[in-house]
Amino acid sequence: MNNKKALKILIYLFVIIFLIFLFSLLSNEKKQSNQPEFVFLEKPNSNFNLAIEQRNFIFPKDFGKHEEFQTEWWYYTGNLFDESGRHFGYQLTFFRRGISQNDLSNRNSNWAANQIYLAHFTLTDTQNINHFQKEKIARGALDLAGAQSDNLFRVWLFDWEVVQISDNEFTLTASTDDYSINLNLVDQKTPIFHGSNGLSIKGDEPGNASYYFSQTRLSTVGEIRLAKEVFSVKGLSWMDHEFGSNTLGANQIGWDWFSLQLNNDQELMLFQIRQNDNTISDNSSGTLVNSDSKTKHLDYSQIDITVLDEWETSDGYIYPSKWMIKIADLDLELIVEPMINQQENDFFFRYWEGAVKFSGIVGDKKVSGYGYVELTGYVQSMQGVF
Repeated sequence: MNNKKALKILIYLFVIIFLIFLFSLLSNEKKQSNQPEFVFLEKPNSNFNLAIEQRNFIFPKDFGKHEEFQTEWWYYTGNLFDESGRHFGYQLTFFRRGISQNDLSNRNSNWAANQIYLAHFTLTDTQNINHFQKEKIARGALDLAGAQSDNLFRVWLFDWEVVQISDNEFTLTASTDDYSINLNLVDQKTPIFHGSNGLSIKGDEPGNASYYFSQTRLSTVGEIRLAKEVFSVKGLSWMDHEFGSNTLGANQIGWDWFSLQLNNDQELMLFQIRQNDNTISDNSSGTLVNSDSKTKHLDYSQIDITVLDEWETSDGYIYPSKWMIKIADLDLELIVEPMINQQENDFFFRYWEGAVKFSGIVGDKKVSGYGYVELTGYVQSMQGVF
């Protein structure tokens, strides 16, 4: 056995042993019967900062990691088409979770780490009604995973990575035995800040918030490999970057998130946070992005989302699967539906994340487009996760 292969085996064994040890130290209140349990840490570590005040964002630095906050993620999603019009959706997401803020300079081991990285990579093949998914996890040590932005931005976990190659250009690469992506993304707009200049309030208590910005229109070209077939594709991608330490309030269990790219060069982000009593938090909100990158903040009172259909998993959990979105102040009405229903991700935590299409009107103009929807908290509460 060569040294490289032996090291890889040791790394996987260490990660498994570390996770078993970590989870054995944690406890979590029992959820409703037959719901799976998952928790990174039961509650935010008090040593981490909270998202309370507005911040001055600086790029490319703020594309990178913010280890003073406990939780952070980089979300890339996109709808891509080959020359014949065949559709693919993809998701490549990196999560960072801080375990502590302890100084590691006095630790002799190269394995010493206080950050855990998790990555999700999915591909939706609409034509064949298939949704492929893969998850990886690693500690932030030995260059196994991490994020940096000293000059240009990079985030990676093993061989999955996003690399910034100029002010507004990025490459995405990720591969499994069954599928892979190799994409080039060019930002057509400036970074878009949600909430109050990037401070996105989620709950009633101070710190129930995140810092949140997006790249809402990333023109995308590249290749998708599915089994032994390679497809040249192009389309649009979307990037979300959020970081905070205590995002959800005590009575909140999950959220419904929409990223919609209209064919009139506008984009729409909406999220509604669901509570224990099945009501929607009035901290839910949204952002309309115009063609010139100027934005309009949308309060919960302005947004009307009605579920028109549902989809049931093989083990009996129910997700919404079609929506009517109305925003009276924008004269907007859209019907949104999944490209395929089966786009649930069954990872450490289960959630639905999938490609969608939509059509409707804005003012007196017909519009259509594609986007992504994320649905959490339908199988298990997200309390203790984010």
